[in-house]
Amino acid sequence: MVVGNGMAGARTVEEILARGGGEMFDITMVGDEPYGNYNRIMLSHVLAGEQSLDDDDLMLNPMAWYAENGITLHAGDRVVAIDRFAKTVTCESDLVIGYDVLVVATGSLTHFPNMDGLREPDGRLARGVFGFRTIADTNGMLQMASARDGTRAVVVGGGLLGLEAAHGLRTQGVTVDVVHSPGHLMNQQLDERAGRVLRRKIESLGVGVHTSRRTSAVLRDDRGDVSGVAFTDGGRLDADMVVITAGIRPNVELARRAGLVIERGIVVDDQMRCEDESSVFAVGECAQHRGEVYGLVAPLWEQAVVLADVLTGADPRATYHGSRTATKLKVAGVDVAAMGVQGPERDDDEFVQFYEPRSGTYKSVVVRDDKLIGAMLLGDISKANFLTQAFDDKVPLPEERISMLFDLGAPSAETGAAELADDAQVCNCNGVTKGQIVGCVRGGASSLAEVVAATRAGKGCGSCKGLVADIVDHASGGGLGADPSAERYVPCIPMTKPELIGAIRASDLRSVSEVFAALAPDGEDATAKMPLASLLRVVWGPDWTDERGALFINDRVHANIQRDGTFSVVPQIAGGVTSPAQLRRIADVAEKYSVPMVKITGGQRIDLLGVRKEDLPKVWADLDMPSGYAYGKSMRTVKTCVGTDYCRYGLGDSTALGVAVEKRFMGLETPAKLKLAVTGCPRNCAEALCKDIGAVAVGDGGAASDRWEIYVGGAAGAHVRKGDLLATVDSGDEVIRLIGLFVQHYREQARWLERTYAWVPRVGIEELRAVLVDDRDGVVAGLQERIEAAVAGYRDPWREREAPRSPAQFASALPLLPLPTVPAR
Repeated sequence: MVVGNGMAGARTVEEILARGGGEMFDITMVGDEPYGNYNRIMLSHVLAGEQSLDDDDLMLNPMAWYAENGITLHAGDRVVAIDRFAKTVTCESDLVIGYDVLVVATGSLTHFPNMDGLREPDGRLARGVFGFRTIADTNGMLQMASARDGTRAVVVGGGLLGLEAAHGLRTQGVTVDVVHSPGHLMNQQLDERAGRVLRRKIESLGVGVHTSRRTSAVLRDDRGDVSGVAFTDGGRLDADMVVITAGIRPNVELARRAGLVIERGIVVDDQMRCEDESSVFAVGECAQHRGEVYGLVAPLWEQAVVLADVLTGADPRATYHGSRTATKLKVAGVDVAAMGVQGPERDDDEFVQFYEPRSGTYKSVVVRDDKLIGAMLLGDISKANFLTQAFDDKVPLPEERISMLFDLGAPSAETGAAELADDAQVCNCNGVTKGQIVGCVRGGASSLAEVVAATRAGKGCGSCKGLVADIVDHASGGGLGADPSAERYVPCIPMTKPELIGAIRASDLRSVSEVFAALAPDGEDATAKMPLASLLRVVWGPDWTDERGALFINDRVHANIQRDGTFSVVPQIAGGVTSPAQLRRIADVAEKYSVPMVKITGGQRIDLLGVRKEDLPKVWADLDMPSGYAYGKSMRTVKTCVGTDYCRYGLGDSTALGVAVEKRFMGLETPAKLKLAVTGCPRNCAEALCKDIGAVAVGDGGAASDRWEIYVGGAAGAHVRKGDLLATVDSGDEVIRLIGLFVQHYREQARWLERTYAWVPRVGIEELRAVLVDDRDGVVAGLQERIEAAVAGYRDPWREREAPRSPAQFASALPLLPLPTVPAR
């Protein structure tokens, strides 16, 4: 029984399975988040817009992994009691589970200092106050950052997490200030001079930095919304959002109530066994070993290996002796490496320091008795690999200590891959050594991508990607070619997307399982199910065979799951044009089902947020409106401006054309979501230039006419890109025809989850014009025929409302949590 489905708990289970533990144990896990195990380190990339929450790299163990390995996972539940004598755990859902061996992996919690205004009377965080530890935290900050322009945030805590939060929010257009009570940033890892260099870097990003100031209160207005923070010196900063990153604390209350020995963390011995217990173990950030509690991932991986050896009998005498922590990471875009002590502690300590604020570079080493006991690099970390080996006593120190910081005799950055010892840890985020990477290459890996997929090296903060590539190149003698699966639609089927479509049609394959059986040499691959289901819907429309487990929850229940387990329902409001009757119907449904939030979306629609899963079919029936497909990888919405009817600048009837486009292509399955816009003049009020597809009326010499420019591949989210001009046409009918050709070509050619803003520049706008406008390859007639068939075969899932496939399809599996409300502005 594993309590906790975070990085430590899941890694322990992985190590147990790797030692044959799947045959020895029935494994049950309980995790309080409604997901599989994900990489918390990647949340800073999500907040910065570099990755999305549905990115495969975020999930370390997707839900399918648990089923494939025979693991029972209770996601979205929480263990509230451990009975060590009855050997049972009790969950918040009243589920009672017995165990023979218990592993406590409850991790850590954000430390929220005592300050006025931080919480509501019932103990919940005030609206607009966030930690930065979970998907829910990240999603909440992203939602608030995008709610309106001019959002202001204060980040309390200038450590690693705080700076990552500040950097991410700044990239979202938020005005950010960091408040840190110590005298310099990242004081746990950096000395004062390095902290000053880092401060200059952070301030150059447009982030305000306030050190030596202690926050005493979160200020709130009469509605309870955050309005700022107050300091002990009497000062204050205005803010709409406060992010608390003032450290973490081991999550030990469950263990404390169970009577386990607790100091700072759960006290464990060298085999990770809890004190005075024979069958209870603890691992990860909640565990205290020899007085130390670790908040970095590398020690967690080492603990997981020892515990797996002990539990499976692979090495009954395996022991954990503690970890010497060396960290190499990227903080708000700045490379940092730190290990050991920050500076000299004795008179005879040798201390070499290089400080160049202008270039943002700081380096130092501390040597005692001819051993490296501390090092710090900021900006230029090219010597980090050598210093890490020296810190672990694996290479001798050069006589000229300065050469430890510069290439004056010690191994250079270029030869670092060859010089590294096999047990040197390359990827701290996922605990991957050089030996594991080399072993993967020598074991038959055929590409760098295959090595990364097999070992996970480079899938964390990303700072080691260059070194991973160097090691792979060195181990293979430069012999690894291009990734053979790079052009495949899914890695497990050796075909490009057009080849796969041809094979599916030729063999009349209608289900995902049939595709696997016929075309996947090594059989089923769980990660390929969703892209294959999408492709089958593109090829066969409503005549594909839907199998349980082939679709994501959103597509199974035709609504968008929210962080608390409820759903978002967005009916179609074509072109943003509605009527009093529609508005009354939406209002009646919102009242009838006690919908917590009704929100106007950026796509000119109305979103009902917080709908219970079991209420979805009844909500659809009462709305009696088409689905707006806010949940799918599909054509979603067409934004319009007023056009010629009322606007004095209008050159084209954008409203009528936008409604026609949306009704024609509504809900069509696509590799990734499509957002469209039609705007009535070059003033671009509907923002057509930064949509996946946009049409702009250009008139004829400034006079109203039916002349339109069509733009493709635009974006205005985490990525910002102006669309490329595909064509200028002379009628609304021609706009619709050309949009149809583009959509069908995108459906058949783009990679799974590849947005048009990536696909269009990859293919090239000249190539698209040649294929779609000039019909260079003679494919336009076929594309037109297939888009017509797709449009004709469309079925609205809300209107069909067939009986549930099983009693559980629309039953809530998770306890519903109170939904935080976003204050109206």
